[in-house]
Amino acid sequence: MKKYVTLLEPLGSVLLNLLLVYIVYFISRLTFVWENWAMYPNLEIHHLWELIRGGLLFDTSAILYTNVLWVLMVLFPLHWKETDVWHRICRWVFVVVNVLALFLNMCDSVYFRFSMRRTTTTIFKEFSNEGNLGDIFGTEIFSHWYLFLLLLAVAYMLWKFYFISRLSREKIEWRSYTLFMVLSLLAFTPFCIAGMRGGWTRDIRPITISNANNYCDRPTEAAIVLNTPFSLIRTIGKNKFDVPSYFPEKTLSSFFDPVYVPKPSHPFREKNVVVLIVESFGREYIGAYNKHIEGYPGYTPFLDSLIENGALTYRYSYCNGRKSIDGMPSILSSIPMFVEPFFLSPYSINHVSGLADCLNEKGYETAFFHGAERGSMGFMAFARATKFKDYYGREDFVADRRTQGDSAYDGWWGISDEPFLQYYCMKMSEMKQPFMTALFTLSSHHPFRVPKGYESVYKEENPDMPILKVIRYTDMALQHFFDSARKQPWFSNTIFAITSDHTNMSAIDEYRTDLGGFCSPVIFYDPSGELGSGMVDAIAQQTDIMPTILDYLGYDKPFVSFGVDLLNTPKDSTWAVNYLNGVYQYVKYGYVLQFDGQKTTAVFSLQDRKMVDNLKGKVPQQEEMEQELKAIIQQYMERMIGNRLVP
Repeated sequence: MKKYVTLLEPLGSVLLNLLLVYIVYFISRLTFVWENWAMYPNLEIHHLWELIRGGLLFDTSAILYTNVLWVLMVLFPLHWKETDVWHRICRWVFVVVNVLALFLNMCDSVYFRFSMRRTTTTIFKEFSNEGNLGDIFGTEIFSHWYLFLLLLAVAYMLWKFYFISRLSREKIEWRSYTLFMVLSLLAFTPFCIAGMRGGWTRDIRPITISNANNYCDRPTEAAIVLNTPFSLIRTIGKNKFDVPSYFPEKTLSSFFDPVYVPKPSHPFREKNVVVLIVESFGREYIGAYNKHIEGYPGYTPFLDSLIENGALTYRYSYCNGRKSIDGMPSILSSIPMFVEPFFLSPYSINHVSGLADCLNEKGYETAFFHGAERGSMGFMAFARATKFKDYYGREDFVADRRTQGDSAYDGWWGISDEPFLQYYCMKMSEMKQPFMTALFTLSSHHPFRVPKGYESVYKEENPDMPILKVIRYTDMALQHFFDSARKQPWFSNTIFAITSDHTNMSAIDEYRTDLGGFCSPVIFYDPSGELGSGMVDAIAQQTDIMPTILDYLGYDKPFVSFGVDLLNTPKDSTWAVNYLNGVYQYVKYGYVLQFDGQKTTAVFSLQDRKMVDNLKGKVPQQEEMEQELKAIIQQYMERMIGNRLVP
């Protein structure tokens, strides 16, 4: 009897060691929740336990995928009369693989507050051209040293409690050994396949990231259910753009048609266009947007002054994505982010128009500016794809003898905002009018360091919100830019559009919600006053910027746009859309509807700032909103896959 028990030990060792890995994933999930607890202000303990239990399905899949090589090493009958060397190799493989998985989960514990989702393989494309990631990574290890210590402690636990089968120390004949190893492997295989897929039956499709929403009350909770190894594995080489069949082709356009056919009522206005994309400048930091919060000062005195003295601003304004690369197509080409960033998808080679392309046809000079190196974040590739004639980056700033040169480098991403904005103003003064330019700032990016010389001016105000000091710095840089621009001959003949690429860290509950994480400003400023001014109680999104500007100028050719002209669209017809963890959010008629691709999961009033009261089934516009959203999704997917992003 003892002999047969010993023969079963290889399979037993696999099960016991995998149990250790489940403990590791449980620790990493608790660490994630603890590190991001402020992002879930209304999360109750009993629901947290439901999310953790739901996460077991995704943990099982990730654990089996990442440990399949080790399982084969232990159970495949090739090491009869095993040696201690083989055991050590297996042990090393086991520990290294699972410590790496823990490391990835811990990285997302820190990164989540910026992205609001688990990391996928798109991150490798997004940051493929960055040379400063090592420095940033080292800084994060230093700031989160306790996570590094936890990683070491778990690594020691895995090594210490690793269970080694005694089979190699017994005198077992090779026939019996081979038979029981093969039987163990055959017994384990179906469980392994089922665990990887997420179920037993043939009807079950392999689980994906979107399945996490089955356990969630909010899309942001999907990050608790998921784990990072699973998210990475499930997005390797995947084309996630599936065309839904909500409507037949002949009726689809009656619900939503993205082909915008202008009908200008005046001759074309040859006004300059300047688009300022301000890194991480969420609405939360801007005092003019938050007067309803008693005692909240805001951190942008210049932008507040601009809003209150001549700018046209939209109260319910949103970004379409959560990453910088999401914002570029939305702002400059009116293409939202669905499922994954457009310019990191297989369809990034599609023909696509944009503000630059349209205004090139009208004889405009066009240029894109970003203070980082030319390949950074894929911005240069985007600028070229959308027909910007010129691109100016860190290299161009340094080569210009009129600037401070590389002494203005911030040590992390590129040229600090204040000197680069002055360079931007100077270069526009050299351009022939009319011109269209776009600038992407960078100082208010992680790791949130103000430039040398400003440390005593912009001090740490809240240790949990280190972004605030660089928000103040960038606001000052914008003020100095406008001070310089007002002295230029082109200033009075220019339309300025100001927005952020996405939002960032949050200290206020209403901005920690599913929709709150997309609250970006949409501001237009026309020094001549012709465009209008004031705070408008309408909905706006990044994709509205392009059609609004083109319509105002009097552009007369069709273009594709997933937005509206805010100047000539009734307030009740303005809308916004974004995508978070497999859930689409559609804002219209004073409500936000959440839709998982098949059904509406929740409806909230925009006045319910903390998104507490789910009104699903109680809102008369729910069915209409769902139909409109389905049409937007289907049009996007069909045009993306069919390369029809131009008329």
